[in-house]
Order: sequence, then structure tokens, then C-alpha cells
Amino acid sequence: MKKLTGILMMMMFTVGIASAQANDTLTVKTTTVCGMCKATIEKAMAYEKGVISSDVDYRAQTVTVVYNTKKTDPEKIKKAITMTGYAADDMPADEKAYKRLMDCCQIHQSEIHDDTE
Repeated sequence: MKKLTGILMMMMFTVGIASAQANDTLTVKTTTVCGMCKATIEKAMAYEKGVISSDVDYRAQTVTVVYNTKKTDPEKIKKAITMTGYAADDMPADEKAYKRLMDCCQIHQSEIHDDTE
């Protein structure tokens, strides 16, 4: 019985390690400008499959997402962000979602990520 318990404990430990290794962190440049932007994106990320946690820093205009690599990937996360009305790295915001944002959250897309200067 002790041997069986030991084997089960070892299997559970191995599964725990494998699960922890399946997580990764992604930081995305976005177009947030206020606390409402933060709330909107973090709420959407909470419902996104494979997303473990998200943190929006609207002053730095970044979203940091911890996600399960077996359930999602960076492109899906960026697409989910764009579907909330915000740009994600070089992906533009979904136009319909952008128009539904509060006025304070709408900024001109041409002002975003302009690296020409």
C-alpha cells in the first residue's frame, strides 16, 4: 500500500510540473489610455480560453498575459484584444468594437505605434 501511495504521489508531482511548464507570458503593446480601458481588456481576457491572468498598464500602454501554451497562443490573445476595440502590437483594433468604446477610450489609430519619427 505504501508503494502504491508513493507511486501516486510521484505521478501527481510529475503532472504538476508538466502543467507549470505549459505556461508562458506575453506582453503586448496596446492603445489603452485610462482605467476603463484596463477594465475592458482584463474582463475580456478573463473569458479567453487558456488565459490564466492579465494585467493592463494603461500608462505604459501594455497588456501582460500569462497563458497556457497548450490552450492558446500569442496570435489568439492579440486577436482577442483587438476584438475589444484596442490595437495589439501591429494588429489594428476591430472597427466595430472600437466604435463601441467610451469616448475617453477612443484615440485616433494613426496616433498609435507611429515609428516613422
